[in-house]
Amino acid sequence: MDFIEILKAILFGIVEGVTEWLPISSTGHMILLENFVSFTGLSDGFFSMFEVVIQLGAIFAVVLLFWNKIFPFTLDKEKGYSQKGILSLVDKDIMNMWFKIVVACIPAIIFAALGLDEVCEAHLYHYVPVAIALIVFGVAFIWIEEIHKGKKAKITQLAQLSYKTAFIIGLFQLIAAIFPGTSRSGATILGALLIGVSRTTAAEFTFFLAIPVMFGASLLKLLKFGFSFTNTELAVLIVGMVTAFLVSVLVIQFLMDYIKKHDFKLFGWYRIALGIIVLVYHFMV
Repeated sequence: MDFIEILKAILFGIVEGVTEWLPISSTGHMILLENFVSFTGLSDGFFSMFEVVIQLGAIFAVVLLFWNKIFPFTLDKEKGYSQKGILSLVDKDIMNMWFKIVVACIPAIIFAALGLDEVCEAHLYHYVPVAIALIVFGVAFIWIEEIHKGKKAKITQLAQLSYKTAFIIGLFQLIAAIFPGTSRSGATILGALLIGVSRTTAAEFTFFLAIPVMFGASLLKLLKFGFSFTNTELAVLIVGMVTAFLVSVLVIQFLMDYIKKHDFKLFGWYRIALGIIVLVYHFMV
């Protein structure tokens, strides 16, 4: 087992855990990092699989932190069984939220079924598209926060989200699938803000929407790569996922506290600065 490759996995896990939930693009950062810190001696196609499957660690952090909001079944013995039987143990609000998440996933499912994700990955996953997306959506965050300054959100709770609203948010998620550097969380939060959803509600729905999306994407990547790993590859994957999980727990808690008092402008300026640095570096090398 190569200790250096394990250290690289830890670094990628830290970057994934930080950038997956902040609206600054995890995929964009992973692409950029891979140009400076790449794995060596591993199978062809391993990194393409790794950068997706490592997201499972980040997803488990959401499951841990929001379990009471995403698990639709109650185990409260005091409720027992009513005349409705097992249905009395189902939280209707949480179940309805999951139906809305399924609706929001429809655009991504169609996109993947048509193989468009692989087309975008083949043609757009490099410096210039990433830098442009970082800058464009950085400007978009600042602009949207400016026009929403002082306005009260129309939707402040997950239960208030309609199926139409969920579907629209799902459409915004496609922007991140097409343009690396956009940020899946950034695109969905941006779309939610545009249609009157509060920052906290937008962030929570984005987190929950990531669960089926990332599980599905990870499964597809694993099936394509196969389940035959060398000892080093398996160690790299596990270490990366565990690191992403631990870092994600801290970052999600930070973000939920941060957006209660602040807007997203800081992330917008960060994206613009990083995008400019990437472009300058690309044209200088």
